[in-house]
Amino acid sequence: MSEIPTKILLIEDDLTTQRVLQRMLEEEGYEVATANDGIEGLEQALQFHPAMIICDWMMPRLDGLEVCRRVKADPELATIFFVLLTARGGVEDRVQGLDNGADEFLTKPIDLSELRARVKAGLRLNRVYQALQDQKQMLETELMEAAEYVRSLLPSPLNEGVHIESRFIPSRQLGGDCFDYYWLDPDYLAIYLLDVSGHGLGAALPSISVLNLLRSQSMDGVNFYQPNHVLRALNETFQMDDQNDKYFTIWYGVYNQAKRQLIYSSAGHPPALLVTGAANEPKQVKRLKTVSLPIGMMPDTKFVNQRCDIDDYSSLYVFSDGVYEIMQADGEIWGLDGFVELLSRSPKEGHHQGLTDILDYVKALSPSESFEDDLSLLKVQFD
Repeated sequence: MSEIPTKILLIEDDLTTQRVLQRMLEEEGYEVATANDGIEGLEQALQFHPAMIICDWMMPRLDGLEVCRRVKADPELATIFFVLLTARGGVEDRVQGLDNGADEFLTKPIDLSELRARVKAGLRLNRVYQALQDQKQMLETELMEAAEYVRSLLPSPLNEGVHIESRFIPSRQLGGDCFDYYWLDPDYLAIYLLDVSGHGLGAALPSISVLNLLRSQSMDGVNFYQPNHVLRALNETFQMDDQNDKYFTIWYGVYNQAKRQLIYSSAGHPPALLVTGAANEPKQVKRLKTVSLPIGMMPDTKFVNQRCDIDDYSSLYVFSDGVYEIMQADGEIWGLDGFVELLSRSPKEGHHQGLTDILDYVKALSPSESFEDDLSLLKVQFD
């Protein structure tokens, strides 16, 4: 099977130079397309998809510098190796070309032997860069698949005496957020959310391990009705020295719906927020947190429980720090206090307690189109 020739686009307004260079490149076995000016060259680039563009600097209807700038700014063309042909030999001109994305220069009048060598070297670099881009795309695809797998493990909305809805938004790189909720028996509901340090599969895998371990309740001798017992057992099982230096934060609570009482414990995790107040009343926000190190840092860490009563018209928000560690347009971090203030607003100031409303508000704070960290958010509505 014959090898497919490498494509090169030649943009040159001097027809004599164009024909000489085209003939030489075709003799070397390349497939060559030509254009007589910059505008025609950009159109050819989109249609021809070359591995390399050889472009004259000084041309009518768009010079080579602007062609280079537009090629490198276009995601479909940015990986093309770009060679500028120029009669300019000054350092300032080369700096200007490099600043606009040029990969190589050839000085006129062109030495054909030098052109052959530069083309071969440039195409080698292009193949290496393209291989890296292919690997990057493969990794991103695998991370997306991993994120979908994590999403498939997360629980469905709950509407059995207690109403729970959730959101899981992976960042550009999969992280270690995970959560779950389930009835331990008809009266007791377990709720937890954890966040493993770092990003990528190395963070996602421990979070999945914890989820499976807790969901199966397979830790011998652990009282799953007592959050501090659960955290102690997790700390014994997931010491960071044995987990590739990974640790995680967690908030774990158990709700007794008969007594309307919540018992909870946390390990280095942001506080859950208990919001009370009827629809037309001011909101009160209570931070539910116990003080301890994250899971895995120290083998002898102590974990304690706290209790609170659940009043009528109460909602509980459990979340990862990705909800509030948002870089705003002014360069400042929004922060936990900003999130608390949002949940405490009265109806007259704007009711932002639906998860969609909250996330729309959070997204509007940042100029970035994606979150820098995974974002997980639970809302527990008590009847």
